[in-house]
Amino acid sequence: MYTQGDQVSYGTNNRWIGYVYDNMNFTGYRSYMNEGTSGDPSFDQHFGSGLLNVFTTNGCIVESETFSVRYKLRKTFGAGNYQFTVGGDDGYRFSIDGGATWLINAWNDHPFQTSTVTIYLDGTYDMVLEYYENGSDNRVYFKLEQGCGGTTDPSVYGTNNVWRGYVYDGTNFDAYKGMVLEGNSASPYFNENFGGDNLMYATNSCAVQTETFSVRYRLRKTFDYGIYQFLVGGDDGYRLSLDGGATWIINAWNDHGYQVSNYTITLSGTYDLVLEYYENGGANQVSFDVNLLSILPVHLLHFTGEEKSGKVYLNWASVNGGHFMVERSHDGKKFTAIDETDGLAYTDASPLPGMNYYRLQMKDKDGVINYSNIVMVRTNAITSLKIIHNTLHVQSDYNAMVNIYDMQGRLVMQCRANTQVPLRLKGIYHVQVRNAHAILLNKKILLTDN
Repeated sequence: MYTQGDQVSYGTNNRWIGYVYDNMNFTGYRSYMNEGTSGDPSFDQHFGSGLLNVFTTNGCIVESETFSVRYKLRKTFGAGNYQFTVGGDDGYRFSIDGGATWLINAWNDHPFQTSTVTIYLDGTYDMVLEYYENGSDNRVYFKLEQGCGGTTDPSVYGTNNVWRGYVYDGTNFDAYKGMVLEGNSASPYFNENFGGDNLMYATNSCAVQTETFSVRYRLRKTFDYGIYQFLVGGDDGYRLSLDGGATWIINAWNDHGYQVSNYTITLSGTYDLVLEYYENGGANQVSFDVNLLSILPVHLLHFTGEEKSGKVYLNWASVNGGHFMVERSHDGKKFTAIDETDGLAYTDASPLPGMNYYRLQMKDKDGVINYSNIVMVRTNAITSLKIIHNTLHVQSDYNAMVNIYDMQGRLVMQCRANTQVPLRLKGIYHVQVRNAHAILLNKKILLTDN
């Protein structure tokens, strides 16, 4: 006798490699054997029974009592639902991730029996089927069939208040069967009883029996800043998440008659709602509703400003958006509106020389007006003077005065800076701009009839 096979390689092209051991716990390796054909990996292997019976591998003869076999097959599956039936006398278990987890696990002594699981697959999987025999009859069985299954991507969220519900055969989202829709553009409310007890419920792909099934509903929804109450009911288990299923704000994940749970929360923005439901027998029903209890006013998170290159850049962030009027003041008391926006930033390209005071007038969706904190920004803008169509424009410190003298040094006109003053003068004049601390500008001007 001689030993062949490395015990780790996977079979391909639908042909299993079965590594055979002369003990029930995969010790005493003997050799390998093959199962399945190029067209089908299914097989039904009888090893013979009794202490005097043996079976042949590719290297050694093994007694058909108290032995074990580890079958391995790497197989690529197109997207779809697949049904696996595995049986044995005695223990058997089946994995599609190299033995890390077991989809089927009947790892105990028993007469021949079978177990079935249906699962959605798409890609290449390392299948492992383990079997042991502890005495008397021995047999291991494997059958693969492709079943009817859903073809719609179960990770996509519904929008515009319409849920996408992904329906599964089995209470733990086992075999994906297809998609249904709930809610409408006006409201995400729905109340579904699946047509009744123990019937066939249609999806966009396959029907599912309304016993021991589950549904995962998905909806991406935007909420205005407000207080909301969620009401979810079910017979049997249900749970609701606002973060894609990471956490559950409502969780009644157990068998029970129809009941309703509620949860109140303040929301603002876009959320990934997931409502999961399962039915374990008897009556079935799931329902969802959400009510707006109160719209909250615009809430400003921050409001800041800074000067760069003679301009003032204002930035803010708010909860629930809103409409903003930008107001400016030279003294922090009397404010004047300079622009309005629905955005979250504004640039004052012509700030006042010296200190500028800014605030936001905020209007929410109900028309309620509130004001922000005041932001102070000092600029280094210089005093400037322009004459446009014999109108004097002086931009300077708001506390500055503008004095106009004739060539004999007589004061002929006086006004405050940052006002537009028509000039009914002709000739050469001297303009002086000053505040309480210094002269800010001295300039001669020529006024004509134009």
